Amino acid sequence: MASLRTLTKSFSGWVFCCCCCCLPLLLTSPVPPKGVASTSHHVCRLREINFQQPYIRNRTYTLAKLARVSDQDTDNRFIGQQLYVNVKENNRCYMMKRIAEIVVEDVLLTEAKEQYPHAEEVAQFFASLTSELSRCKFSGHREHIEKNLEEMKIKMKQLGENGKTKAIGELDLLFDYMENACTDAPRKRGNKKRN
Repeated sequence: MASLRTLTKSFSGWVFCCCCCCLPLLLTSPVPPKGVASTSHHVCRLREINFQQPYIRNRTYTLAKLARVSDQDTDNRFIGQQLYVNVKENNRCYMMKRIAEIVVEDVLLTEAKEQYPHAEEVAQFFASLTSELSRCKFSGHREHIEKNLEEMKIKMKQLGENGKTKAIGELDLLFDYMENACTDAPRKRGNKKRN
């Protein structure tokens, strides 16, 4: 009988603890709205602070401006709305992550880092962004994404050295497009038009 009384006391203590401690935690924890599947959307987001550092923005824009002086091809553009053709809006950040990876590996970390001042710093910046987006995955079909990326890589290869110069000359666009696609910042329509 004594053990039953002890068991009842400890059980009522446990119920009291659950009601006072656990229940409020359960009631205040965020639950996705009904019908909304939990997606990897939150991992396809960057903090706005990444893009609000004047130092790295200045380095990126200066590097792009330096490269544009040497760019002799005015017919092609790598970074632009054509990348988003048939790509859903929720996949745009993933797309920009992939482009940043290509630009870092195939352009900035090649001989460009000796040719251009601050190329290595800018490469580290974009590499850190892609690292933060490492868990960002596409949703749905990826054929259009892969097709658009492949077209960009082919065009860059066809242009040879000038393709790399052009990619560096568009780093400011890459910066802006990543900010728009991967943060919750208000969309900046009409990115600075360049001649």
